[in-house]
Amino acid sequence: MSATFFQDVYEVVKLIPKGRVTSYGAIAHYLGSKLSARMVGWAMNAAHTLKEVPAHRVVNRKGVLTGKHHFDTPTTMQHLLEEEGVTIVDDQIQCFEDVFWDPAQELL
Repeated sequence: MSATFFQDVYEVVKLIPKGRVTSYGAIAHYLGSKLSARMVGWAMNAAHTLKEVPAHRVVNRKGVLTGKHHFDTPTTMQHLLEEEGVTIVDDQIQCFEDVFWDPAQELL
């Protein structure tokens, strides 16, 4: 996947409001590449050092913090989300549907 795709992913992630989350697949779908959720994951793995990209707001389709190991510590992702008011139990976002942000709907 090209650097342009990664940059497109980062631009979408920058738009996720505080206290909300989205999924790798939702970003891929929004970018017109439904089957590229894994590529979005690769982009997010490369984004954890980019301060302007709130990578902690991207989770898997079930609301699980699957990217937590790519942060400074395994608890950083959860800590950042909890600071924004997101409740997490055992790496799972609670009331996921309530905090889910779908770029295809929100960025019409």
